Amino acid sequence: MTTNDLNRAVARATGETVRTIKHRGFGPDEGDESGPYIDWDAVDLRRNTSLFSQPSVNRNP
Repeated sequence: MTTNDLNRAVARATGETVRTIKHRGFGPDEGDESGPYIDWDAVDLRRNTSLFSQPSVNRNP
């Protein structure tokens, strides 16, 4: 998406003119440079420990 496309989309969504959007300096998000993210679901799976030993069950007769 080009800057002009973005300006037109914002102008349509807000009811402002494209000129007003350009004047206000609306632009794409810079992105998040905070670094890698933690997948907490994966962490929980690694930390999950069974309280009781459970034998595996053969479900195919």
